[in-house]
Amino acid sequence: RQHLAVVCVPSIPRAIGTIPVRSHLLNRLRPAMSPAAPPSSDRTHVDVSEYYGKVLSKTEDLKTNACCTSAAPPEHIRECLRKIHPDVIAKLGLSFQYYGCGLTLPPLLEGCTVLDLGCGSGRDCYIASQLVGPSGLVIGVDMTDAQLDVAREHETWHARSFGYSAANTRFLRGYVERLEELDVAPGSVDVIVSNCVINLSPDKEAVLRGCLRLLKPGGELYFSDVYADRRVPRVLREHAVLWGECLSGALYWNDFQNLARKVGFGDPRLVEDAPITVENAKLEEVVAPHRVKFFSATYRLFLIPELEPHCEDYGQAVVYRGTVPHCPAAFALDDHHEMETGKVFPVCGNTYRMLHDTRFQDHFDFIGSWEKHYGIYEGCGTTMPFRSGTKGAEGEGGGCC
Repeated sequence: RQHLAVVCVPSIPRAIGTIPVRSHLLNRLRPAMSPAAPPSSDRTHVDVSEYYGKVLSKTEDLKTNACCTSAAPPEHIRECLRKIHPDVIAKLGLSFQYYGCGLTLPPLLEGCTVLDLGCGSGRDCYIASQLVGPSGLVIGVDMTDAQLDVAREHETWHARSFGYSAANTRFLRGYVERLEELDVAPGSVDVIVSNCVINLSPDKEAVLRGCLRLLKPGGELYFSDVYADRRVPRVLREHAVLWGECLSGALYWNDFQNLARKVGFGDPRLVEDAPITVENAKLEEVVAPHRVKFFSATYRLFLIPELEPHCEDYGQAVVYRGTVPHCPAAFALDDHHEMETGKVFPVCGNTYRMLHDTRFQDHFDFIGSWEKHYGIYEGCGTTMPFRSGTKGAEGEGGGCC
């Protein structure tokens, strides 16, 4: 989508740029990250920390395009990037190309408390720091000391650069599967973001449960990650390089949606997706026989207990006021709900709640009630939601209405 800066949905590129193969870097990984054994929790933490702390010194060291997006951010995000210390940018390579599946900063963050899972050297945190403003707070968590050292070194510099009297950032060492161990109060976070990190975790259910515990009512988990069109076979899950490259830890999309609902995030919403290709001859030889297709996708999960398993019709509608910053013409909740300013837009009950029971409430007028039920929205199916990987899939996918 070329108009995303207007409709307020950060973009994942439809055509992801390729990363040149560097066989000497593959050889460097053999001793430290042998794919001979399955990735246990402790071993996975060590391997991933080693991979992102030592093996990857810049974006060009990646061996696939799974963890890199070539899409240019919207102009207001680029303006934020220009104010970030060069050392933070240098750790991640080129200014507008970095580790991750896409931009994971949703709109309307002013005054919010934002938690970044797998913050690395802090670039997304320092972007968010500017978006939340001096009254907001950004907390970054990572398990890699080498990355955190860079982030912490420049906190005071960034506060001064942004014109703040004090830093509005905190950087904590910890594991995304053990968020309860962080010095963060339950129910205190408005938005949790994550950029191609949850797939690296050996216990994804624990990550989601930890996020649910920390979010305020109506808060959201907004994250980009890698998914597969089927369950990734064991032989690929045991390959440490593919794990570090964000591929072999990918969840089968339907397992992810079921897991999200099980934990308490009803009706996961897909914001954007794009196919991933393994632009590396050696790794393609490993992946190709299993015919697994990988996708980069951004989801948003809201903490709203009343969300129903499917999209139900109560005859409701909303009117977008055009007041969300940087979204004057339209607001996109997900990949099939783009609401033009001033136009009555029919919605299901879940979409109504995602706008009414969240920080977006003041930016919409709401029409209708819960008194009469008209049945399920037609087309609310369970086929693979990634339109980039299907033919004729317009209108299909989870949460259709």
